[in-house]
Order: sequence, then C-alpha cells, then structure tokens
Amino acid sequence: MSRLYDAVLFDRDGTLVADVPYNGDPRAVVAMPGARAALDRLRAAGLRLGVVTNQSGLARGRFTIAQLAQVNRQVEELLGSFGTWQICPHDDTAGCDCRKPAPGLIEAAAAALGTTPRRCVVVGDIGRDMGAALAAGAAGILVPTPVTRPEEVDAAPAVVGSLTAAADLILEREALVRPVVARERAGTVLAVRSDSAGDVLVTGPAIRALAHGSERVVLLCGPRGRAAAELLPGVDELIEWKLPWIDPEPDPVADADLDGLTARVRAAGIDEAVIFTSYHQSSLPLALVLRRAGVGRISAISEDYPGSLLDVRHRGLPPGVPEPERARSVAAAAGFGLPDSDDGALRVRGVRRPGPGGYVVVHPGASVQARSGPPELLRTVVRTLAGAGHRVLVTAGPAETALATYVAGSVAELAHPPTLTDLAQLLAGAAALVVGNTGPAHLAAAVGTPVVSLFAPTVPFAQWGPYRVPVVRLGVAGAPCRDTRATVCPVPGHPCLSTVDPAGVLEAVARVGARPVTASREEAA
Repeated sequence: MSRLYDAVLFDRDGTLVADVPYNGDPRAVVAMPGARAALDRLRAAGLRLGVVTNQSGLARGRFTIAQLAQVNRQVEELLGSFGTWQICPHDDTAGCDCRKPAPGLIEAAAAALGTTPRRCVVVGDIGRDMGAALAAGAAGILVPTPVTRPEEVDAAPAVVGSLTAAADLILEREALVRPVVARERAGTVLAVRSDSAGDVLVTGPAIRALAHGSERVVLLCGPRGRAAAELLPGVDELIEWKLPWIDPEPDPVADADLDGLTARVRAAGIDEAVIFTSYHQSSLPLALVLRRAGVGRISAISEDYPGSLLDVRHRGLPPGVPEPERARSVAAAAGFGLPDSDDGALRVRGVRRPGPGGYVVVHPGASVQARSGPPELLRTVVRTLAGAGHRVLVTAGPAETALATYVAGSVAELAHPPTLTDLAQLLAGAAALVVGNTGPAHLAAAVGTPVVSLFAPTVPFAQWGPYRVPVVRLGVAGAPCRDTRATVCPVPGHPCLSTVDPAGVLEAVARVGARPVTASREEAA
C-alpha cells in the first residue's frame, strides 16, 4: 500500500545542530537534543533523509567550501549519513531559486532521493523553511527555537516542540493512512461525503482507496458537492441527497425523505459503507439510516458513543491532520489503502494539466464572507499583476459576476466557466491561482496548478490549505479570528486579509513559478 512520505528533509542550523552563525569550525557542531535517536527511527521506518540548508556565509566570505564540507562531515559523524545534501551558497541579493523560502533546495533534494516534493516532509526551525516546503508542494513541520518569530509559529503548517516530537508526528501520520490488517476485496462500498465541492474534492484520495479495494463504489453526496463528485476517479455511481443534519440550509426532517433515502440505499445493493465527515459533523444519524437500509458494515469517525450503529469507530486523530489524510485514515481504519502507484494527491478525471500556462487566474469569491479577500484589495492585486506583465483572468462563480467585474477592472479578462469541469480545465492551463480558502483552491490542487492562498485563519490552514501542490500562504495567520470557524468576519476591517500587500502577491506568484508574458508597463514606457 502507498505510504504517505518517501523522505524527510531537514534544515541544518537550529534544527539538526545548534545554530552557530556562519560556522566553519567542526568543533563547534553540537547536535540538538534527541536528534540522533529521532533520525534513526525515521531511517528504520524506511524513510530517506536529506539536508536542505541556506549557507550565505559562502557568499559573504565567512568560511570556505572546504570548511563547510568539514562541518557537514561532523554533522554526519554525530547524526548518521544523509542521502543528499542540498546547499544554497547565495545571500538574499542573488535572486536565486535555491535560497529558502524559494523551493529549489526542496525540489533538488526530492529528485536526488528519487521522489517528488509532494511525498516529502520538511523539518525546520524558521519561517523560511516552511515557506520553501509549501512552495515546493511538500509538508512542513516547524520545531521552534528562541529565535523563531511568533508570526512564523502562527503560520506554520504544524508545530512541535522537538525533533523527537517531529519524528512522532511523521510516523503517526504515516500509520494513520495504512490499513492495520489485510482484508478480502469488498463488493459494493458506499462512500459518503454530503458537503460542498471543496469537501468532496479533498475526500478524493480516500475514495480512490475504497475503489482500489472493492468491486464498486457508490458515492452519496449533497447537491452542493454533486459537480465535484462527478469529477472524482473511482466513483461508479452517484446518489445525490440533501441530508438535513449536514446541509447548512437544511430542510425540515421528514419521514418521507428518510424513507426515500433508505429505499435508495437499499436499491443500490450496498455491502458496506464508509462515512466521511468534517470535525463538526456527526456520522451517527446517517449510520442509523444505513442500518435501516440493511448495510452490514459501517465505518466512520465518532467521538460520541455509537452503540451498535458503527462496526468500525475511528477516533483519536492528532490535531491539524490535513483533510485528505483525515479521510484516508477513515478508509484505512475500514481496511482500505491506496496502491503503491498512487501518491495520494487530489485528482479529477477528464482534465490534464498541459504545462505551466501563460496566465494567472484570480478568483475573488468564496463560499462564505469571512474567507473572501476585500474586493478593493483584489482589484489592486489584479492591477499589480497586470502591470508586471502577467495576463490575468478573473473567474466568477454563480452570482459573482458583479464582484468579478469590479475586481477585473479594465486590465484583466473575465471568465465565466459554465461548469466545474470547465473551471478545472481553465485552472489546469494557468501558471497560478490567487484565491481564498474556497473550492477552486482545492480544484487547482487537483489539476496540479500552484496556489497563492489568501487564507483567512478562521479554520486551520494545516487542515484546509491546498494539498500537495506548490502554495504560498498570505494573510495574518495569528489574527483575532483564528480558529473561530466564523462564516462572517468577526473583526472590523477584516485585518487577516486586508493587510495583504499586493507586491507580496506578485512575489508569491513568482515563487511558485509563474512568469510574466509581456514586459511590464513601466519597462515599456
């Protein structure tokens, strides 16, 4: 079965060894507490290890290449060998692609270790390490030290207190997605994700795991997720039903409706069911309906006592697990895992990425107000991108035409993809997407398009950020709205996003590889 990670990449100074500024003396190398034991546990688990380190002391003349090599040899004397050392010798003035937070070191290390960034996790002590990880499409774990800034801790995908804890988290997340016991191939499995398009998309890898271990997969979805469900590989049949205990605009509970759902499930010939839910949703009402429909085996997350409603009760997940992995963990608890050939990324069928495109997409809308950037800001972002020579397309979802028209102004093109498939194809041809925390961010991840994420921290970025695709996160991660789950911004002025610098968006677009297609207007003048 497919593993979650192939490799772990470590920053050197402040992470593996104590930070001695511009150190060229191997006698000053001191391993961080617990480092050797943590690394040996990862090696024993079959993970390849590498080092990715900025060493601007070379450019500044603080030490020589020979001295750097001596220091690195001493690191290996203390901590064991590494499969690759990737070193940036430049300072901040070089404009190189390798100096973190640029992704070059991560990409090079992954290639040297025979894998891809999306199957790597980066462990470091400062924001540059996490920025490089995200920009490459890798996972990131921050181990703060006294020099780590609070805002870097706030923005990190995951934060732990030591290398020992980092190894614990990596191995725990690895174990969550691997079936504990082998089982016979299942017959017809009902997968359930009755939520929005983005929720359905992030459940895709788990549904592919069900498809790998069964003869047939039927997906029960709600009307808001139907279009996304139609794009998921591994789904053989869809049942669309609006569940009154899930939908944000629920209809009254009616006997006829529940009887109809029971009959529909019974008619589909379901052998077993796996119910996927978000943290705030209960699997138990539907489990009761499925029992009435004669479903023999039901698996789901339930912190509440389920009685006889569940056969596999999954719980005790560590906080901050990305939603795709959370869903995969439920599938694994039911005995389903992905094949070795599947890297666990989001996917849709019928859409292929032709290669980096010649345009940047800005999607100004969001499913809820709290996650949408201020229109004035987005209008300025579009002008900044266009002024730098980017071709910009502004997309509009249903009822968003007026917003998109305002944001596009006179410098960008409007796009109204009529279906989610059309939007997916448009995103697949883009160099990057600038978007808030909403469904198109996950759709971009599913077609492999890098994302500049204007992410309001009302929900955790670690769980809901774009998954296994190059991403730059912008916005104030520690804003007062953090983790409130608010749908309407609870803080006057929307400070988490209104403070985003349009020039920072331009830099972020460049970091994920998008290049202007024309000379900037200033240069042309």
